[in-house]
Amino acid sequence: MRIVFAGTPQVAVPSMDRLVEAGHEIVGVLTRPDAPVGRRRVLTPSPVAARAEALGLPLLKASRVTDEATAQLAAWNPDAAAIVAYGGIIPPAALAVPAHGWINLHFSLLPAWRGAAPLQYSVIHGDDVVGASTFRLEEGLDTGPVYGTLVLTPGPEATSGELLAELAESGAELLAQTISGIDAGRLEPRPQTGEPTYAPKLTLDDGRLEWSLPAVALHRRARGVTPEPGAWTLLDGARLKLAPPRLRPDIQGVPPGRLAWAGRAVVVGTGTHALELTRVQPSGKKMMPASDWARGAGDIEGTVLG
Repeated sequence: MRIVFAGTPQVAVPSMDRLVEAGHEIVGVLTRPDAPVGRRRVLTPSPVAARAEALGLPLLKASRVTDEATAQLAAWNPDAAAIVAYGGIIPPAALAVPAHGWINLHFSLLPAWRGAAPLQYSVIHGDDVVGASTFRLEEGLDTGPVYGTLVLTPGPEATSGELLAELAESGAELLAQTISGIDAGRLEPRPQTGEPTYAPKLTLDDGRLEWSLPAVALHRRARGVTPEPGAWTLLDGARLKLAPPRLRPDIQGVPPGRLAWAGRAVVVGTGTHALELTRVQPSGKKMMPASDWARGAGDIEGTVLG
């Protein structure tokens, strides 16, 4: 099948590679323009752009799908389009270009967590299972009929970043199987059923930990916002970045936000039991073990975060 592939971040690369391995012809790749990366803000191609160039595939860089971009998509004459985390809206004129439509790999079990940050919200809300869906893209926000799903049971310490890396690989196979099923004429999508939930893009404020909340809720939030936008708190008015902490139900009675030593571990109080800080990153420094930071900071007993 002749395929246009649309995607931008690293999580989309396995899907593009798998479609090539499956024998589909990638007639063109749509990705977002080069973006500044690192402290020096060097303009850098997206991971999908870099991989497409390595594969010698025609490439279209566009921050949004304009009439001109739609004309280029039509010139490629695709049978279908596959889209994984492109990062932009596909307008109706572009949706109508391929005969078999646009097939989206989305990292949730639709209709759960429609939107930009599905895995992050799955982890934050403590879902027993996470997963991915392939569905036919339409004008509504992730509302289209579903072709297939896969389910993953997350580990108790898994971050959204770790789960996304795992689902990027298994989801690539799901997407390839979906495209092949459509090509063979044996796969039809089914309307979504159930009450939808929504996962809008996370902001920096979503990573702030409020220590009056229960430890389990804070543990989930920290894992859900790792690696982006990242968990953090305030210390003396400055932002202190945090790796996901560990649950310490054996330590009770530490007031919310207060730091304390528990043997060689640094713990912080919450609305229930304590959490153990694992790694921290003070402003202007690298991430380091919390115990090393605490020893270097002097007497941390009684210091209050937040």
